[in-house]
Amino acid sequence: MSEYFIPSETISHHEEIKKSAFIVHLAHTPTIEDAKAFIKHINEQYPDARHNCWAHIAGAPGGSHILGFSDDGEPNGTAGKPMLNVLLGSGLGEITAVTTRYFGGIKLGTGGLVRAYGGTLNNALAILKTSKKVPASIIVGQSDYHLQGVIEQLLQSQFTVLHSDKTYGANIAWQLSVDSRQTQQIIDAIYELTNGVVLFKHLKE
Repeated sequence: MSEYFIPSETISHHEEIKKSAFIVHLAHTPTIEDAKAFIKHINEQYPDARHNCWAHIAGAPGGSHILGFSDDGEPNGTAGKPMLNVLLGSGLGEITAVTTRYFGGIKLGTGGLVRAYGGTLNNALAILKTSKKVPASIIVGQSDYHLQGVIEQLLQSQFTVLHSDKTYGANIAWQLSVDSRQTQQIIDAIYELTNGVVLFKHLKE
């Protein structure tokens, strides 16, 4: 899995199109449960809105099982799917968009709705702050105390360690969260550095 960008904030973006108000809400949603919770939150926040249309990529980009969308009463294909297409085009992951619409009395037509839902979401994404997510793996192992320093120096100088936990007993028990693309390299490097004394292993999730 390669790295990808995710929302680093929750925002709302408001536009008016032919007297209809469009309010785009964006949030970081790592799981489908998070996405559903955010959609529910917006529905509760705007109960008087005619439509709360939504789309989500609840995980890494590229996984079809984490995609979802809803027109929420708008004509079929005019809201949720255009929004999902915009999200897919952005390359972002772990994101949910909910667009709240208050009807202003002027019908936009199917083409106008597609442009309104897709366009307002595009504009919201343009102001969204994002951060890079590095795919992580967990590796574990044990070492003698006298090897702690050299192992730490190796990790800090050559690899991406996202988090490190050490438990001190008769030996040091290590649990490292690392860039998954470097997992085997790290295991091999520690093995070679310690002349085969310390063998870390990938903790399967």
